[in-house]
Amino acid sequence: MTASKHSTRVTICGEEYTIRTDASPDHTRAVAAHVDKAIREVMGNASVVESHKAAILAALSITDDLFRERSGRESLAGSMDSLSSELRRWLPPGKRGESS
Repeated sequence: MTASKHSTRVTICGEEYTIRTDASPDHTRAVAAHVDKAIREVMGNASVVESHKAAILAALSITDDLFRERSGRESLAGSMDSLSSELRRWLPPGKRGESS
């Protein structure tokens, strides 16, 4: 069974869009608000006037945040795996959960 599609109207940088997605309307509005905020920040902090150029710079900033979060998550997962392996060594052999 597939999730139902929702149509949600959002405003980004003064332009209205109808987004059709499986995500909830609240989630879609939150994502649109994040994008709108990022574009407005670029337009406020730089000498960029054209919204399409600001959107590209905002997309780069959002993507950079995403990549940094992914890298941090991967690093944390690696640390957790190492810690789990270290702790497993201290457990009795029957409790280690090792495959034979």
